[in-house]
Amino acid sequence: MRTRFIIPPDEVEISAIRAQGAGGQNVNKVSNAVHLRFNIANSSLPEAIRERLLKLNDQRISKDGVVVIKAQAFRSLEKNRAEALRRLEDLVASAAFVPKPRRPTKPSRGAVARRLDSKTRHSTLKAGRGKIGE
Repeated sequence: MRTRFIIPPDEVEISAIRAQGAGGQNVNKVSNAVHLRFNIANSSLPEAIRERLLKLNDQRISKDGVVVIKAQAFRSLEKNRAEALRRLEDLVASAAFVPKPRRPTKPSRGAVARRLDSKTRHSTLKAGRGKIGE
């Protein structure tokens, strides 16, 4: 299960911008899209999560360590703001999740014997398909 971190609103910079794409005259008049900026280095997140966030290979994280999210799916500013915050929380949650280390295992003796037996049977079957000599 992923751990949720509450990001204080004063650490997130949200600005309203005009959305791109089709939408008629309304797109040209109203600023409904949201541009969210979150500075990882200046945040109150735990150090380990900050380091993992900076190491993520995500195009939304700039070289300066600033997360930039643009939300323009909805026609309402409030819905786009909520969507941008949700995406930021998902990104932080993905950095907070640490997978368990994989322990390499060996196949059992029986599994190895079954595999070799199968290979031998298949080999003799294919060998029997050849041309019959004189």
